Amino acid sequence: MSEQNFENHGKFVPSYHFFAVPVFLINFLWSLYRLWKLWISFEGVFGVILAAALVVLVFRTRLFALAVQDRVIRLEERLRYARVLPADLQARTSELAIGQIVSLRFASDAELPVLARKVLDEKVTERKAIKQLIKQWRPDYLRA
Repeated sequence: MSEQNFENHGKFVPSYHFFAVPVFLINFLWSLYRLWKLWISFEGVFGVILAAALVVLVFRTRLFALAVQDRVIRLEERLRYARVLPADLQARTSELAIGQIVSLRFASDAELPVLARKVLDEKVTERKAIKQLIKQWRPDYLRA
């Protein structure tokens, strides 16, 4: 496995991103096409509704998994903050939003105090901007 960094830390799950999502989207578009080109019927309308529900389901399922994972990351990072951050910064960690916590998890233990202070003091909220500040990348190969 190659060393993880800002450029390659995103994760694609081929069976999800390149199979399930396209198939559900194509099915939805095909259902719309059939309804438009063929006679409008109960079966056609229900087919479009079912196809739309499947598209919503596939995206919501992904978002649910990511939300749970973000909660676990928040817990892990709070434990890490107790071990790594000085007392004055530990007292301020409740000010961090989940996006900031998730982004800061890539910072090494040595770099975390400086970056956490910078993020809090300068109110840096954009995930990409926070990740780009990291010099010593701490990989997370278990991201869903």
